[in-house]
Amino acid sequence: MKQENPWIEICPGIKRRTHAHGRTMYQMIAELDAGSRMPEHTHSQEQLVHILSGRMKLIVEGVPHELKPGDSYYLASNIPHGVETLEQTRVLDTFSPPRDEYLAIDEKVRGTKNVK
Repeated sequence: MKQENPWIEICPGIKRRTHAHGRTMYQMIAELDAGSRMPEHTHSQEQLVHILSGRMKLIVEGVPHELKPGDSYYLASNIPHGVETLEQTRVLDTFSPPRDEYLAIDEKVRGTKNVK
């Protein structure tokens, strides 16, 4: 995987970087500032959340789950979820099928940086 994938802000205090992807999977690193929030949302992809460092609350269908380093959580398709970050946190997220909209944003940002 090429290392020039850009950091993209998802929402205030939360950014992501594509780590790897293939035909049926997409993986990203997310960095979340302490106190940041990801509003409740859904997506058609299944998602595996794995905490690399820090602590956060993953709120699934209104129920908070506190996650710490080494914890993982599976989210089925179209399940409402959001995040409240308790401290600086780093997450490895894996999606299936891929997040094509994220890959398109990566490509657009890379193209803008190459324009002189």
